[in-house]
Amino acid sequence: MSYREPAPLFLPVTLTVAPISDAEHLAFVRARRSVNFLQTPAWGRVKTEWRSESLGWFDGGRLVGAGLVLHRPVPGLSRFTLAYVPWGPDIDWSGDIGAWLDPLAAYLKVRGAFAIRLCPPVRTHTWDAAQVKDGVADPAVGRLTGLPDGHVDPTGAEVSRRLRAGGWLPQSPEDGFGAGQPQFTYEVPLVGRSEDDVLKAMNQQWRRNIKKAAKVGVEVTVGAASDLAAFHELYAHTAARDGFTPRPLTYFETMFAELSAEDPGRIVLYLARHEGELVAATILVRVGGHAWYAYGASSTAKREVRGSNACQWAMIRDALAAGCDVYDLRGITPTLDVADPQVGLIRFKAGTGGRAVRYVGEWDLPLRPLVYRAFDLYMRRRGR
Repeated sequence: MSYREPAPLFLPVTLTVAPISDAEHLAFVRARRSVNFLQTPAWGRVKTEWRSESLGWFDGGRLVGAGLVLHRPVPGLSRFTLAYVPWGPDIDWSGDIGAWLDPLAAYLKVRGAFAIRLCPPVRTHTWDAAQVKDGVADPAVGRLTGLPDGHVDPTGAEVSRRLRAGGWLPQSPEDGFGAGQPQFTYEVPLVGRSEDDVLKAMNQQWRRNIKKAAKVGVEVTVGAASDLAAFHELYAHTAARDGFTPRPLTYFETMFAELSAEDPGRIVLYLARHEGELVAATILVRVGGHAWYAYGASSTAKREVRGSNACQWAMIRDALAAGCDVYDLRGITPTLDVADPQVGLIRFKAGTGGRAVRYVGEWDLPLRPLVYRAFDLYMRRRGR
């Protein structure tokens, strides 16, 4: 099957779903302005514990949509799988989504999926940094969703309505963080903006920290694969300090190898050093016009030299230079409660200017209800 240039996304009369090759999928991704990196063929090779396949939506002979599906077996029932589509698929979400999702469900059920879990890349609300700041200052608000103002995206509301009407079950937890993808993220728009524009939109603390890092001699360089061990040592230190479970070094080695092989500029490691000592490190991933802050690490010592801010500023500048539309700082929780320790995350990210974004979240479609209920019970017990 040879790849054909994708037509603009629209609602075809009849759609079919079929496997496509990695080359076809990658060509489709390259023709789009923004596709999440979790929807690239390379990501399927990063997630070694899952079986992956690339699927295409066809209107006749035209490839008009694509998605990466990750399959995971049910414990004790290996012939059934959960079919997971993180931040995808890349289809037209603005119309009759049943025309797109029904053939996907039919295809996956025949091939042993007991359920589909997807996370549509469709937003429902946005709040700018000033609104977030006001919300944190107002004890009566408490959460992003309690803010009186904010932009509402009608497409997101319609997608949620159609998913629910089609039997899909919402999976995103109240705090915005679950086993899968966060429902709330933070991003910095870059279209039509200069470095000065972005810097001026940051709060005073961010500008001061960036300036201080430069003044005290923090140097940010782009690392190579050989620097991943140093990054991982600092990342493990960060995990122990902040109380999360770190991924192993092999995960990052695989991530760099696979994403770099697919596109040499897709993943970049940034290292901030002060007087020769590594004080912060970050990983940037870019697909088309979208750049993501994927991972970060920082030392407890020398926090006053602001290596993390220096890394962030280097990544934003490089995203601007690459012509990106958005710099994505990824997940936040929706809390604005100053008594909640998670509020520090949104405060840090809101300091960049930018905006908080709410997406429709993750949804499940049970294809084999008995197996799905057994799986759900297993996951609930495991979570205790």
